[in-house]
Amino acid sequence: MVQVKDDIIVWQTGNEVCQQDIELETVPLSQESAFVLWQKDIPEEYWSLTADEMKERIRIAREKLGSRLVVLGHHYQREDIIQFADFKGDSFRLSQWAAERDEAEFIVFCGVHFMAEAADILSKPHQKVLLPNMSAGCSMSDMANPDDVLYCWEQLDSVGLASTTTPVTYMNSTASLKALCGQNGGIVCTSTNAPPVLKWAYEQRPRVLFFPDQHLGRNTGIKLGIPLDEMVVWDPRQPLGGNTLEQLERSRIILWRGWCSVHTRFSVEQINQARAKYPDIKIVVHPECVMEVVQAADCNGSTEFIARTITDSPPGSKWAVGTEVNLVSRLARENPDKLVFCLDPVVCPCSTMYRIHPAYLCWVVENLAEGKIVNHLVVPEETARWAKIALDRMLEVR
Repeated sequence: MVQVKDDIIVWQTGNEVCQQDIELETVPLSQESAFVLWQKDIPEEYWSLTADEMKERIRIAREKLGSRLVVLGHHYQREDIIQFADFKGDSFRLSQWAAERDEAEFIVFCGVHFMAEAADILSKPHQKVLLPNMSAGCSMSDMANPDDVLYCWEQLDSVGLASTTTPVTYMNSTASLKALCGQNGGIVCTSTNAPPVLKWAYEQRPRVLFFPDQHLGRNTGIKLGIPLDEMVVWDPRQPLGGNTLEQLERSRIILWRGWCSVHTRFSVEQINQARAKYPDIKIVVHPECVMEVVQAADCNGSTEFIARTITDSPPGSKWAVGTEVNLVSRLARENPDKLVFCLDPVVCPCSTMYRIHPAYLCWVVENLAEGKIVNHLVVPEETARWAKIALDRMLEVR
């Protein structure tokens, strides 16, 4: 349960502390996922606003706040959110932005909770990070429960393998897991810099524990020439992750059993259908896709890589893309001289990104304009200190 004092809700999920105004006395948190954050109901008036009315009210509030406010938008956000972003990018670019700029007092992060956490860790003491909708989480991140990962690390230590293993967490993880990496000689990676980060990790120790996305870990390992028989998957529901001690000792990468619900929708069959319809098509996919899809594509990389590859291609190019549909649709609009479409004909937007609705953004910035801070995300000092060590290591890797 979450306690409330002086009309402020304060709750802890793992090692993350959040606070906001509330009218209720207690709020139950999900026992299945400790990282599903609760979002209070916003005033009904925001839901009755038209798109133009909301846009105008956000403009007025931002004009009042001036340079004190900056809005960050992840590539997967819908267009009616991206239009307000001062800076858009993937997790790596946005984390760099948070680390390098200190002129803004308020950072409103239009993304999901692990991104806002990273911004809070890397931002300056005078800055406050706000997440428009506290329930905007990440299903992949939630697959790596900190208690489960800590127990995994303890099991590796009990069989003498922790000392020869570097923990590497994908940016899509909680602050407490970034802190675990910081405390144990580990590091954070993104889909942009996963290959050089793993190279760095192998310079420290001969084995890597990679979480939470097994597919990014496997695809990155293949890029580095690591054979599949030296990779194992860790299932947190089983002792030693479902592996024998011999398998773990032989492994170069221990892959956490996690995945992205969007990127695992793409298939080799979809690629074959695109090639059959357009013989000169180029296929570009995200490395969170399964290994067979990545290998069947012409190229793979982060959202920044995908955007740059398509933008820099010659007029008349044809691209089938395996990533979240909002980015694909935006690239199609921004490149009218090219054919750009999503590999998945059904398309699957990132549902948690969709929780950042313009109504929530309007509510947050209008409260700021009135001198009231809502949805302020705060990572506890000790957790932030260790997590920043892991993030700083990432930012130093080239």
